Amino acid sequence: MKFLIKILQFFYSIYALIVFIAVMFIIAPFVAVVSAFGVEGGNIIYKLCALWARIWYFFIGIWHQEIYEVPHDKTRQYIFVGNHISYMDIPPIVLAIHQPIRVLGKYEMVKIPVFGWIYRAAVILVDRRNAELRAKSVRALKAAINRGISIFIFPEGTFNETGKPLKDFYDGAFRIAIESQTPIKPLLLIDTLNRMHYNGVFTLTPGKNRVIYLNEIDVSCYTMQDVNKLKDDVHKIMEDGLKRYKKYP
Repeated sequence: MKFLIKILQFFYSIYALIVFIAVMFIIAPFVAVVSAFGVEGGNIIYKLCALWARIWYFFIGIWHQEIYEVPHDKTRQYIFVGNHISYMDIPPIVLAIHQPIRVLGKYEMVKIPVFGWIYRAAVILVDRRNAELRAKSVRALKAAINRGISIFIFPEGTFNETGKPLKDFYDGAFRIAIESQTPIKPLLLIDTLNRMHYNGVFTLTPGKNRVIYLNEIDVSCYTMQDVNKLKDDVHKIMEDGLKRYKKYP
């Protein structure tokens, strides 16, 4: 029976990949057009990516759900942070954030044909192996905030493969939050590992993909000397939240 399930999962993953690519080629010309329109064009690209994700979900049997532990004000600007454990973390992000947003993304993804070009147009790229490029990405994130656009960062940097709720966080999101006095809004992605394991793309399964909105963290009482404290406070809030929704050894 397990062998049969693996075979079905393999063909389901192939089907999902074909649908993903088909929708990608449909939206690519629209991304090409709006990318010439600066900031507003960038906002539209995220709406196109959300449409892409919604269509893809429909055809492969994944349903998106947002759970708000507290009311969320879409008119305010935030630094969104989330846990990172799967390639399926990206679709729920573009579906769940209903305000102008820029996501910090790994530079390596631009190497994927066609998708990489759309990815480059949509995200602020970071290459953590290069200090100059890291500094450039921080400047781009700050520029987005100065334009009134929220940003999204995975503070773990890479997939969490530890078996624990979270890896240690990098400082970047928290430094920017204190410098710009922008509140932090944690999001929890609690089903993405079940939808696709980090071990490979042929582990995809249908089902729910929930995003949990936690309460915002006001940073007005933190100074630049408190970066580690803010980082630890947010880590604790997110870790406790993940434990509420998932079981860990």
